[in-house]
Amino acid sequence: MSARLELEQVIARHTAQVGATQRLPNEWVMNEMELGAARRAAVLILFGAAGEAALEPQSQTDDLDLLFVERAATLRKHAGQIAFPGGGIDQEDPSVASAALREAWEETGVDTAGIEVLGTLGETELPVSNFLVTPVLGWWHTESEVYPADPEESAGVFRAPVAHLLDPRNRLTGVVHRGTRKFKSPAFDFEDRIIWGFTAIVLDRLFNELGWTRPWDNRRELRMA
Repeated sequence: MSARLELEQVIARHTAQVGATQRLPNEWVMNEMELGAARRAAVLILFGAAGEAALEPQSQTDDLDLLFVERAATLRKHAGQIAFPGGGIDQEDPSVASAALREAWEETGVDTAGIEVLGTLGETELPVSNFLVTPVLGWWHTESEVYPADPEESAGVFRAPVAHLLDPRNRLTGVVHRGTRKFKSPAFDFEDRIIWGFTAIVLDRLFNELGWTRPWDNRRELRMA
């Protein structure tokens, strides 16, 4: 089965559960959501492919990569962290997908005309900043240059091969200490960049749902804060 078809099947399952909000794992919840004051946001999980594979719907996981941004160190929330492109949904945005594409363009300069939106995953709570975040899955059929389009938001932009992220040697557990409490999330190591926290949780869940995850040692820990 092609990677794209597997993605579409996951989206179909989430669509059937419309209205369901996903919580983060208890071992990563540092505070409770204030749902009455929560804002909505969208992130773009953009699957690209190398070379001719970009035009081939039968692309397998070895052909694919994902687009990430390194958030600016000066930001008030999630400074310096690796994330999917995305941000708050504005009143002017006609849809969640439109918001994700707009934010991706603002942060990375990507030509959104080259992106096909496959669908959305379930809304996920992000208590630390009180957002309800909808992941939007995109297929990058016509690639374009990407770069830190807004240096105030993004310090860097890069693509990471899916095969690298799935390699058990690049999987670990990110750990954050808050007083006497210890919080954990899945993490991915890519060229000395660590993808952890909310982004890694969403990615880990997606890989699990797709059946792409390979067994890895979650006892291998790295302190993040």
